[in-house]
Amino acid sequence: MKLTKLEKSWILYDVANSAFVLLVATLLPIYFDYLASLGGLSQSDYLSYWGYAGSVATILVAIIGPICGTLADQRGFKKPLFLVSMLLGVIGCAVMGVAWGWLSFLVIFVIAKVGYSSSLVFYDSLLTEVTPPEKMDRVSTLGYALGYIGSVIPFGVCLAVVLCGGAIGIDQITGLVLSFLITAVWWLVCSLPLLKNYRQGTYRTHVGNPVTATFRQLGKTFKEAKQHKHIFVYLLAFFFFIDGVYTIIDMATAYGKSLGLETNGLLLALLVTQIVAFPCSIAFGRFSAKYDTALLIKICIACYTGIAIFAIFLAQQWQFWVLAVLVGMFQGGIQALSRSYLGKIIPAERSGEYYGLMDICGKGASFVGTTLVAVMSQVTEGMEFSLFGLPIANTGVAVGSIAVLFVIGYILFCKADKLNKARVSV
Repeated sequence: MKLTKLEKSWILYDVANSAFVLLVATLLPIYFDYLASLGGLSQSDYLSYWGYAGSVATILVAIIGPICGTLADQRGFKKPLFLVSMLLGVIGCAVMGVAWGWLSFLVIFVIAKVGYSSSLVFYDSLLTEVTPPEKMDRVSTLGYALGYIGSVIPFGVCLAVVLCGGAIGIDQITGLVLSFLITAVWWLVCSLPLLKNYRQGTYRTHVGNPVTATFRQLGKTFKEAKQHKHIFVYLLAFFFFIDGVYTIIDMATAYGKSLGLETNGLLLALLVTQIVAFPCSIAFGRFSAKYDTALLIKICIACYTGIAIFAIFLAQQWQFWVLAVLVGMFQGGIQALSRSYLGKIIPAERSGEYYGLMDICGKGASFVGTTLVAVMSQVTEGMEFSLFGLPIANTGVAVGSIAVLFVIGYILFCKADKLNKARVSV
């Protein structure tokens, strides 16, 4: 499949922002654990506050995402809004190391996460402009695939600074702070080609004040829910199953730390996740040319349900490695195919609006999942659990509760796909 210059530039932003995702999943929880220990937080509170921070970021994006997404569909707005949100994330990432305590660190993290998630509203909506419908699955999966393997480059540098910096006089904490800056620079540089080559081609012309027109259009969209039921049921399904996916990504290192697993092993296992995700994402892109996209999404949801249940029994380092490999196998597929599936069922000129609504459903933020894990972790603190004679940590029960999100998401997605197929056949 030959890629155009614009398609390559679009894919490169996946490489750019994936570095931040990997940082959030690996090094940030370790640095927060350091600050939390200085602040006297317990391990349960550490896991809970990390989850609450992710939830706060999601709530903020849920409020501004649909508004900015709808505004971006108007002429001349999409690229500037993308630039502002991207810079907010990059700057927030760069300055997290100057936090003077665990609370200030979480505030800066939330700002960076909001910038990251908001940029994805506009970035994802560009998919309908940069490539035709018949190439969406392949381009979307290739974006995630190269994002996974590309993010390994800055992460490898960060890991070397954190783990081996002592050889040149850099302690681990200083290495963590430098890793924030390295990731921010990578994110910014890899974003430049898309900013240079993209020109908004599809848009709606507004009458009067653009902000007023944006809210008017959002109201109209919700009134049209009955006419576009297949889209709204799909977004509801996406809300549940992608929340589960991103909760696992966001909470993996924090969960491992709460179980007392060795830090270096956690980081290397999550590096394996990225490496495994690269070929598996490409494979799902090729599968989409032979098999129904909806069927592939259903398979991914079912496998993630099993992963969440497996996480309940996690107690040793080798089990975390197995979990990392399993997540890598299906992570890129479910993310990429979900993104392209929406692109196929919405009007191209309203892509920003619908991808803005999609971001409410947990893109990179996982509100319901992180809150569920945080609350369950605190509620079950001090309790003892066992199943089939195997002891289970209370945090394992908390993480395992994510399986409920996948079950609900699967049921709703089956309904949405049935509605979409009925619509197409008419």
